[in-house]
Amino acid sequence: MLARMKHHHIPVHTLRYAAPPTIARFMASRALFRGLMGPVGSGKSSACCVEIMAKALAQAPDQSGLRRTRFAIVRNTYRELKDTTLKTWLSWFPEEACGPFGHSDMAHRLRLELPDGTTAETELLFRALDKPQDMKKLLSLDLTGAWANEARELPLSVIEALGDRVERFPSAREGGCTWAGVIMDTNPPDADHWWHHLAEEARPHGWASFRQPGGLVERDGVFLPNPAAENLGNLPPDFYLRRMAGKSARHIRVYYCGRYGFAQDGLPVYPEFDEARHVAPCPLPPADGLPLYVGLDFGLTPAAALAQRLPNGRWQYLDELVSRNMGMLRFAALLKELLASRYGHLTPVIWGDPAGMARAQTDERTPYDILRASGLPGRPTTTNDPVLRRETVAAALSRDIDGAPGLVLSPSCRSLIRGMAGAWRYRRLLVSGEDRYAEEPEKNSYSHICEAAQYLLLGAGEDRRLTSPSPAGRPRQARALNEKHGGW
Repeated sequence: MLARMKHHHIPVHTLRYAAPPTIARFMASRALFRGLMGPVGSGKSSACCVEIMAKALAQAPDQSGLRRTRFAIVRNTYRELKDTTLKTWLSWFPEEACGPFGHSDMAHRLRLELPDGTTAETELLFRALDKPQDMKKLLSLDLTGAWANEARELPLSVIEALGDRVERFPSAREGGCTWAGVIMDTNPPDADHWWHHLAEEARPHGWASFRQPGGLVERDGVFLPNPAAENLGNLPPDFYLRRMAGKSARHIRVYYCGRYGFAQDGLPVYPEFDEARHVAPCPLPPADGLPLYVGLDFGLTPAAALAQRLPNGRWQYLDELVSRNMGMLRFAALLKELLASRYGHLTPVIWGDPAGMARAQTDERTPYDILRASGLPGRPTTTNDPVLRRETVAAALSRDIDGAPGLVLSPSCRSLIRGMAGAWRYRRLLVSGEDRYAEEPEKNSYSHICEAAQYLLLGAGEDRRLTSPSPAGRPRQARALNEKHGGW
């Protein structure tokens, strides 16, 4: 791309930009919503800056020779907008070449005289959306287009609202928009994010997603330079390799390999969990003739995890049932329906949180009473020790059985996978010095299904691997069988 632009009394500014392959396809797309996802350092933000200016210069001139456009550039917080987004913009279109930036109203207004004798008048409105009043202001704008920087930090409602405000300036009576749309860039979000749903699953008409290759690739647990990586010519040598030191594998996969995943501040409850190793590539079918273990966590957000233990001792989590603000009576009905429709040929063995023995103040029934009334006889585990619960699952994750992990999850267990991948974590404490974390995992929307998975293994007797010595001459694997409660 070559553009010659001149502000009044300012020398000509020549811009040269060579788009990498993925970005070139992104720029060529005519979709109303376009998304660009890639690792850090892949040139996403720069590409969006150039694309916004390219669309401003391509706007058809009106009768007076003016190419008029208006764009919103949004970020989730003011600090990130100012420290990253704005700095990237001004590095491409500096004030000394394109005119002063209005720091009071966070706007860059450019009047650029072009070689063909027309003049481009474009207005760039930089907006943070971390306050309710900011969203209200966004809904009153008439725009040509918009750029959502680091879109994974924004709710889908913001993206949709931007789509409703574009293609409004210039108006139809003023000649209309030559181009209109919403462009987005982001580092990879997790697989439960709206981005993943739209880009990989729903793929609705009018939405186009472009995924850049990672700077690194993972092979057999080793991270190597990716020869297909983009923008390497604008990065220092060994940019990604030199930044790996001290980073978790989860961080490397998301930010350097460009893979969907969860990389959030805090200490994961299960650092032993490796999504590439512990998640099956396709849904796992139930094995005939084996019990179906069900683990339950109660409360206002009850959850159930379903799994089987194979004859070689390997655990396979097959399914999950996750609720939000649901009473136990309704949840028991849904669980019974799930068991009948998908696993009716198997015998369920149901274990749950011992706290479920407490009676409700409303009708004095316990969750176990409600389960039995629904035809689902469940039993409490013998302990609720959080350390033992965590270590029991961690031991299964770390175990190797016939060259395969001792615990594997079906991809249908989406909430459980995300929780184990780091969404269930120990909160980082705001203290100076070395990193410190809370002693107990924080309660969130993923803690319930993860705890249900723990109760499942406790009920099946897996905790005895950790608490009892191996009897002489007895196979070590047999210690996981819950003989006391009639397990198989």
